[in-house]
Amino acid sequence: MRITFGDEFNLNSPHCHLLPSDGMAQKKYLIAKLTSCLREDKIQLWKPPYTNENKAAGKEMKELVQKYSSKLNINENDTENMLEEIRCKAIERGTGNENFKVTGIARLDIYLPRRKSRKIPLETNLFITGKELRSQIAQEHALKENAIKIIINKKQLDLGKTLEDQGVTHNAKVMVLQLEQSDEETKRKVQEEELQCKKEKEINDKMQRTKKGLEILAEREEYLDPDSVPYLDIANQTGRSIEIPPQAKKALVLAMGYHEKGRALMKKKEYEIALPYLLDADKHFCECSTELLNTVDNYAVLQLDIVWCYFRLEQLDCLDDAEKKLSTAHRCFQRCYGENHERLIDIKGSYGREKVLFLRLYLLQGIGHYHSGREKEAAEYIQKASRLHEELSIDPDKVHRLSLLGFSEQEARLALRACHGNVEHAANLITNRREEKAQIRREERAKRRQRLEDINTLKSMGYSERAAQVALHNTQGNLDQAFQFILDNPELLLEDDDHDPVAMDQFQVSQESIDQLMYMGFSRESAEQALKVFKGNIHLASQTLAHYGGVLPASLQLSPEGSSPSEESTSSKDSPTESAGSSSSATDEDMETDAVNEILEDIPEHEEDYLDLTLEEEEQIIHEYLSYIQVPQH
Repeated sequence: MRITFGDEFNLNSPHCHLLPSDGMAQKKYLIAKLTSCLREDKIQLWKPPYTNENKAAGKEMKELVQKYSSKLNINENDTENMLEEIRCKAIERGTGNENFKVTGIARLDIYLPRRKSRKIPLETNLFITGKELRSQIAQEHALKENAIKIIINKKQLDLGKTLEDQGVTHNAKVMVLQLEQSDEETKRKVQEEELQCKKEKEINDKMQRTKKGLEILAEREEYLDPDSVPYLDIANQTGRSIEIPPQAKKALVLAMGYHEKGRALMKKKEYEIALPYLLDADKHFCECSTELLNTVDNYAVLQLDIVWCYFRLEQLDCLDDAEKKLSTAHRCFQRCYGENHERLIDIKGSYGREKVLFLRLYLLQGIGHYHSGREKEAAEYIQKASRLHEELSIDPDKVHRLSLLGFSEQEARLALRACHGNVEHAANLITNRREEKAQIRREERAKRRQRLEDINTLKSMGYSERAAQVALHNTQGNLDQAFQFILDNPELLLEDDDHDPVAMDQFQVSQESIDQLMYMGFSRESAEQALKVFKGNIHLASQTLAHYGGVLPASLQLSPEGSSPSEESTSSKDSPTESAGSSSSATDEDMETDAVNEILEDIPEHEEDYLDLTLEEEEQIIHEYLSYIQVPQH
């Protein structure tokens, strides 16, 4: 599923890049192995005889060092250091638990961005606000307060609420994101400060514009003219629109929009800025129905992206449910594509392009197993990813040959994977797909021309352009039913295009117009009231009175005080575009236009952009982790 803009632009799910840090991954693996051994042997290092009354290491620790050094084939010095680290952390956690029970002071694990000693404990009560926590972290670790974002439990910290109100608990993991796009250490301090302030403002302004632009686009309806007012539409893999209930569509457009924005940032390797967008996307996807999420792969791809982003930030420890997210992605892929990809083959004719998603999935699962000390499972999944990489690697010469035929490198890569590297078949596939898309665009343009003709027909009958658009949209373009729809929904008749400021009750009705309506058989009172409501338009007044038996419907009747009819009704019926994007000044309108255009710039033209991976990053990561798992096993 994707979002389309007009009949030309598409929106799909994302891709990104990552690299593990040298040494750190291996240390995590060995600590995980030692922790697993301790659990199997039911050894509690924080208790005697391994910890004495002074909380120092007991003599029995030496025996453990020798035992596990031999078992895991690690030198004794490294084994001793890692066991001591595990023991000290266990004591620290136990002390913190007792302290929390007595004093209510919680211990939070602060994961700082890109530092050697990134996991730092912080003690605080849970009644402080998010702003106070952010300030405390910034002061203690020499960070610029406005340049960091806090992520706890996969959610951005709300600065105005207390930690307790946001579900923060004792021993929670706190991830700190530093919102800077450059770390050029050669610049002088003053220059860095100036650049930092500028970047902070740019980043915050960009996030606000993105939110505003997505809200405007999510509220706009497809009955608007895309030539003058852009909107986003939901389409299937073939490029044809999908009918979705308005509320569900709004949540889905917001989810996919935030996801696409995060994907665009991940392409630029701006992971610190991308992650909040991905988490917002996750939140909006959760507002969609389970049935919908089970039939499209967008949600599965998002789960992959979130885990990948955490890993690229070297903060995978902060994502407690990484394994769950990857399992969710795997199940979703199976439901969407079929157990053996049969549904995908039926829809698209092949599944070679989607294999890149499974490559990433297996790679992330293998990395997760490795960090948890499960070397057998790690080897299995990373080797699966390696085999897929070999299968999906593209011969550059074949890409070049297709580019000589006028095809883009992106089209070439996708088609070659779909056709198992056969250049002739790939060329035919690209050509056929181009023709299909051109046909869909022709059909959309024809529909648009017919819609504009029907709108003009209704306008010639005295109805506003807005009323015509809404009526035709709600009647699937049936002109006769649209006419009836307007009469059955008289509040549409109040929405004229020129926004005349003259109040209805103050409108001066001519005696001649009243006489004309009375001649048609309507009472003086009804005639005068209808002419005030429709500001002298005899055609609308007569049609409405005739349709409702000579009396205006309640929603159009003027109140005794003379205020305009159905003020509450019409205010609630304001166009989504007006409610989301109305402005009192040209400057505000320009800002909204800029916000919308910024969203549209991030929507890739090719509907399968999220599947177009060069696999260079993946190759590097696979080789790195294959070297890690070549540790001799006992």
